[in-house]
Amino acid sequence: MAVKIVRQPKKIALIGAPRAPRHFPPEARRLRRRCGRPGSPKKLQGAGYEVVDYGDCAPRLFADDDEHRRARNLTEIVAGLNDLKTRAELAVKSGALVLVLGGDCAQVIGLLTGARRYYKHVNLLWFDRDADLNTPASTPSGRIDGMVVAHIIGRGAPELVRFWSDAPLVREPT
Repeated sequence: MAVKIVRQPKKIALIGAPRAPRHFPPEARRLRRRCGRPGSPKKLQGAGYEVVDYGDCAPRLFADDDEHRRARNLTEIVAGLNDLKTRAELAVKSGALVLVLGGDCAQVIGLLTGARRYYKHVNLLWFDRDADLNTPASTPSGRIDGMVVAHIIGRGAPELVRFWSDAPLVREPT
């Protein structure tokens, strides 16, 4: 059995995608990492990586959103994904390994969309404490971060299912 080893790029693109100002913002994480913490840009550069900072997306403010109980804060999430998609496209185009500093599972939709601009076939390996397969019809909470995988594979709120195009971002395994 032959194995092909693909060398990772020696360039890392940082993108901040804060969920809300009350959370530890990405710019604060970067500042903390510059002080010599593990994973700091200085340490990555010392290991031979070029680190490029693509800045922070505008923070998204979440509210109780009683108007949209089945898909809470959908408008704010889509706006944040548009910002992240633009930065991700630039980072992917540069050939860098993209690292998004954020705190919301839904951000993967913007990142995948940015990658799909340049790559037709994108694989996703999802690790989370739950499957994130709820939809607005099945959710007990209305929180979109529990619906991300469903939206990526083409089930759920049209604004997120069709964020990229009419086709799902990732096909389900057959």
